[in-house]
Amino acid sequence: MKKIVIILGLIGLLLPFGCKNQNNTDMKNSEPLKEVSGRKNFGPDHALVTTPQPCVMIATWDKDHNPDVMMAAWAGQYDYKKIVVSLSKHKTTENLELTGAFTVSFADVRTVAESDYFGLVSGYKVPDKVARVGFTVTPSPNVDAPIINEYPLTLECKVVSWGDGILVGEVVNQSASESILTDGKIDLAKLQPIVFDAAGMCYRAIGEVVGGAWNAGKKFTE
Repeated sequence: MKKIVIILGLIGLLLPFGCKNQNNTDMKNSEPLKEVSGRKNFGPDHALVTTPQPCVMIATWDKDHNPDVMMAAWAGQYDYKKIVVSLSKHKTTENLELTGAFTVSFADVRTVAESDYFGLVSGYKVPDKVARVGFTVTPSPNVDAPIINEYPLTLECKVVSWGDGILVGEVVNQSASESILTDGKIDLAKLQPIVFDAAGMCYRAIGEVVGGAWNAGKKFTE
């Protein structure tokens, strides 16, 4: 569970799906920014605000029971069993209102091109986009949403609330392929999730372990 929290805690937007940016208006009416000594200022609206940004895939059924997947972001861990995503109105939100459910998966090094495609193409224009990349689906047994088989880690979620561009979902189950497990636990080294590098406009794989969580800092407590 801790590994899931780490992933979701890093989530940001690959593409700005309509989230309102109030800073532009606020900055026009405020004092000019002061320089920070020894650093370069980028202001509040630069693409690096929350980098790196894990690439989160939201899957839903449409009204004809076709699977739809989008690359989403500006999301994060809302509670121990909840996630929150900022979304504007589009095909996925229409599906959410219809079914009240969705699944969340994570793009990885094996699915870079397919996942990028899901972020580029709207389900309104290409309703069979999942099949076009050769992906297959299994209906979730726990929520009314598709599980994309090619993504080895999936969160099955129920909609808690949706409004004002904010989606809150409750995670009712997490399922993982045996291919990403070590000793029965999810292994990020095997999952190889990717993140979006807003500075370089590219995707990067999560790297090596550099320290133990709730452990590396213990030297300062001794």
